[in-house]
Amino acid sequence: MFKKILIANRGEIACRIIDTCRRLGVRTVAVYSEADAAARHVRLADEAFCVGPAASSESYLRGERIVEVTQRAGAEAVHPGYGFLSENEDFAQACHDAGVVFIGPPIAAIRAMGAKSAAKRLMDEAGVPLVPGYHGDDQSAELLQTEADRIGYPVIIKASAGGGGKGMRVVRSADAFAEELTSCQREAQASFGNDHVLIEKYLERPRHIEIQIFADHDGHTVSLFERDCSAQRRHQKVVEEAPAPGIDDAQRTRMGEAACNAARAVDYVGAGTVEFIADDSGAFYFMEMNTRLQVEHPVTELITGLDLVEWQLRIAAGEPLPREQSALAIAGHAIEVRLYAEDPARGFLPSIGRLAHFVAPEASAHVRLDSGVEQGDEITPHYDPMIAKLIVWDHDRAAAVERMLTALAGLQIVGVRHNGEFLARLIGHEAFRSGTVDTGLIEREMAALAPANQAVPGVFFQAAALALLADEREDVSTSGSPWALSDGWRLNAAQHRTLTFAAGEQEREIRVTYAADGLHLDGECAVLIALDGARHRLTLGASQQDVSLVGPAAARHVFVAGAQHEIVWRDPLAEAAAVDDPQAELTAPMPGTIVAINHEAGAHVEAGTPILVMEAMKMELTIKAPASGTVVRYDCAVGDQVSEGAELFEFEADGDAPDTSA
Repeated sequence: MFKKILIANRGEIACRIIDTCRRLGVRTVAVYSEADAAARHVRLADEAFCVGPAASSESYLRGERIVEVTQRAGAEAVHPGYGFLSENEDFAQACHDAGVVFIGPPIAAIRAMGAKSAAKRLMDEAGVPLVPGYHGDDQSAELLQTEADRIGYPVIIKASAGGGGKGMRVVRSADAFAEELTSCQREAQASFGNDHVLIEKYLERPRHIEIQIFADHDGHTVSLFERDCSAQRRHQKVVEEAPAPGIDDAQRTRMGEAACNAARAVDYVGAGTVEFIADDSGAFYFMEMNTRLQVEHPVTELITGLDLVEWQLRIAAGEPLPREQSALAIAGHAIEVRLYAEDPARGFLPSIGRLAHFVAPEASAHVRLDSGVEQGDEITPHYDPMIAKLIVWDHDRAAAVERMLTALAGLQIVGVRHNGEFLARLIGHEAFRSGTVDTGLIEREMAALAPANQAVPGVFFQAAALALLADEREDVSTSGSPWALSDGWRLNAAQHRTLTFAAGEQEREIRVTYAADGLHLDGECAVLIALDGARHRLTLGASQQDVSLVGPAAARHVFVAGAQHEIVWRDPLAEAAAVDDPQAELTAPMPGTIVAINHEAGAHVEAGTPILVMEAMKMELTIKAPASGTVVRYDCAVGDQVSEGAELFEFEADGDAPDTSA
């Protein structure tokens, strides 16, 4: 076993590797960017070295700097995690040349599977079933259009060197192909430094099933069974589970054998994932092989009782596979959700900010949280906006579903928008409960999974009102003056007061009565008792409910039964600061880089026309014309870094121009 390894990654995977190394007595070396100087993985590692500025292209993707740090620190091996340099053959070669073990497959295997088009041809030769498509080297737009027409729409364009849902577009008609191809190639070049694409027939309601494999230096290969990763948004996995629902032992064996054959075809060593697309008939087709550990590896760990990072370390150190296929078995069911800082109601737009409040379910034999951040840490615009992975295990799938819903109800996050309630709706959806998820479920059910303008229940406003009244009592409790008391006492009659609160666009008035038996809200006796931390017990009439309250009255976050709303008090003494901005200038929804401007200033466009494209947090955002009109001027250029709220261009809608005919 190694004595010291360097972790060439960040976030939750770096923390996960450190945990295993600590248990095995292996010292760890972290690398970090300037933006990650106070990151959790840096705090946990035994040593840490800065490798560059915030941009990943200047830090985590600078392989030569990481190899240099490895030698300076005296590390024997490098664990690349996933993403960044994990599937980069040049980095693996640089480690080899420096005499450092790359904890991953042989360079030839990375090369063979890294180019998706070449990998598909190789799998075809190995007898692994493939989806009809084009995987050739000719990348001319004309030929790609011809091939798409031949395959038949809908087709999916994929970055050949891609992964993680980046560089992928579904095209449903020939007319849309050219524009989607250009966008896909641009995103592929930005994300992977390679704009090579492949085209495949798009199956309308497929399942995404993958097989976890391991192989050692002696040529022994095993399958650690399958995971279902069908719940996706923008081709990126959101929920994963193991084993896959509806897969019987016969199909499990066939898919496991196909995955092992794929690994043997490239003399694979270490951890790998062979991804298949499957239909209701039981047929499955090879998509790609990820030559690394996957984000969703914890569900495999929980159903097998194994530590896959430990397996990686032992195999990289030259040890044989810890177990043979006959000694591997499935126990129970595990589900993982990816908790992201994003806003599902706004197209999953990433969110940035400080985690002012972060409470997660307590870890146990049934619940696990893998996270690269803690309360007080920042979610920055520089990297993937994942907050954590929440994983649960139980004896069967139905129990695991309920376990996950309970765990999600216990999440509390303030400081960024997040997808916690979206995930709870997804897990509770009839299709997920029944195990009939396909890759298009989220897109079809967005209205139910992220409902717009949802009414906020009255209990949120009532809890905020009681918290405000408690704040007032606390403010005057030390004054000692009877005139400062806020108990509402009157000589001849009860005092009444109206408080106004807002949650987004929704407003609610709460009538407060200071009665002899205490406070009444909207006619009901109300009591709020502090329990521990942010938790309180709210009594309204004959009902009781636990609530959590975080923040001041000006913007108090209220948590009730797994739901969260920001409740703002409309202080009648505060000055109104409403600003009416008649300008039709469109602004950046978040920090990012301008990658394309589609029209010249002065151009007349129709409503919905793409005006410009910006890249932010590893995804492209297209800013479209809000109406038919004219692009008056641009306040940015291609390559510019823009901040959230920055004015991008001025737009004049038809009919808005002043009448100068008089």
